[in-house]
Order: sequence, then C-alpha cells, then structure tokens
Amino acid sequence: MAPFALPITEVLVVADVWQAEPDAETVIHRAITAAAEFVNADIGEAELAVMLTDDAGIRTLNSNWRGIDKPTNVLSFPALPPSGPGGPGDAPRMLGDIAIAYQTTRQEADDEQKPFDHHLSHLAIHGFLHLIGYDHEQDDDAEAMETLEREILAQLGIPDPYTDRERTD
Repeated sequence: MAPFALPITEVLVVADVWQAEPDAETVIHRAITAAAEFVNADIGEAELAVMLTDDAGIRTLNSNWRGIDKPTNVLSFPALPPSGPGGPGDAPRMLGDIAIAYQTTRQEADDEQKPFDHHLSHLAIHGFLHLIGYDHEQDDDAEAMETLEREILAQLGIPDPYTDRERTD
C-alpha cells in the first residue's frame, strides 16, 4: 500500500484586506490537511488553489459562474477530469480552485461570535469537500457533508459551526 499523500495546496492572496489576517494561509493549509487526512480520498499529489479575495472579487466570480450578482463567503470550482491517457511526466492532477471573500467571512464570524480562524477553517474544509465531490443540493447530501465538516473541525478543536443556527446552504 502506497503511503498517504496530501494534496499540494497553493494559497494566493489577491486582496490587500487579507493583510488583517496574517495567519490565514497557515489556517487554510491546516484545514485542508485535516480534511484530506480525514476523508482519505485518492487525492495524493493532486493540486488545488485557494484564492483569498474580497467581496468585489467573489461577487464577480459569483455573477459570472453562477448568475448570482452578490458576494458570498466561499466558492468552489472543481477541475474537469483529465481526458486521455496520462503518463509519468504529466503535471499533477488539479482538484480545482476555492475562492474565499474576506469581508463576508469576517462579517459572518463576527455575527456568529466565533473566532475568524475557526470560520475560515470551516470555509476551507467546505470548499475542499466540494472539490472532491461532496455537495449539499439534496437534504441527505447536505446532512452528510455537514456531518463530515463537524468531524473534521472537531479534530482541529473547532466547535460545531452548525450549532444554534439553521443550515443556510
């Protein structure tokens, strides 16, 4: 059995507002690592990118890709599966991209009276799970995804993010 390999995660800070959270990159790497280890999916040596943007940037993405002209906290863009045969010299498989908006994330954390890094961890895990095929379109799928999020967050010492509120997805 091959040793477990983590995905390669690149964090791109594209909005200056993230300077207020100098540990954001570390928080995201920790959350993605915990999620990858927990789900033990076949994602070793795959790559993903996390873009730390602002509300204006994510609003544009949300409008262009989902037809919703407003900011949101996190968006995930799973990569298309590769076509054709791959070889040993090929680049690593792309899982996809995640975008997280600072202002919405900050506002939600403040409104829910939770530490910013806890909420950021939750959004990174949520986005990662979308990249590997989880969704919350149906109630059963949403329940399964939320249960997985809770379990991963618990391993990080982060309380249940769904306590005291209804699911909003």
